[in-house]
Amino acid sequence: MTAAIIVAAGRGTRMGPNVDKLFLEVAGRPLVAHTWERFERAACIDEIIVVVREGLQDAFIDLVRESGFRKPFRFAIGGQERQDSVWNGLSALAPATEIVAIQDGARPCTGSALIRATIEAAREIGAAVAAQRVTDTIKETDDGTFIARNVDRARLWAVQTPQTFRVEVIRRALQTVRDRGLHVTDDTAACELIGQRVKLVESAAPNPKATAPPDVPYLELLLRQGVL
Repeated sequence: MTAAIIVAAGRGTRMGPNVDKLFLEVAGRPLVAHTWERFERAACIDEIIVVVREGLQDAFIDLVRESGFRKPFRFAIGGQERQDSVWNGLSALAPATEIVAIQDGARPCTGSALIRATIEAAREIGAAVAAQRVTDTIKETDDGTFIARNVDRARLWAVQTPQTFRVEVIRRALQTVRDRGLHVTDDTAACELIGQRVKLVESAAPNPKATAPPDVPYLELLLRQGVL
């Protein structure tokens, strides 16, 4: 059995005060509805866990009804940090779940082929992540003001979601994070702590995340193209 965890418990403070980015209307629907639909339509996903802020369950139930989603789903409540939200999502998985794809709620353009590719890689290796090669010239600074050195971009990748794992692998990795009292902003970083290899799965199509206001028009353009 394969499940998706959509992490939709953040507040998105970089969008501005009193703005819940997940419910911003983009291409005629709330942003998170587009994300959910990607996994609703992915034949390789059997169940969806949505991690939400306490008190927002009814808003998400309304979204399900309005969108006509039919795939089995359940809610988990978000934690203080993203890693805590993911942990709560893992705790809500059905016992038979073998593979889990963890997705940012504000990343609405992920295609079915990419989801499937990360699942296949995780089934083989144990862990996989959607990623794109870095194409800009990268510089490193020591003081935040002046360039100190050039960085070889040929070895650099920008990781995205889904980040997909065998369930026992990501549970063991995050348990290690919790036991050591560490903070990670990326699930694959937890895998590094236990020596788990993570396969990079190249995302050929744009797969951006809504982080700040300038991201919204680009997402609108991509979503109106209607490519799944």
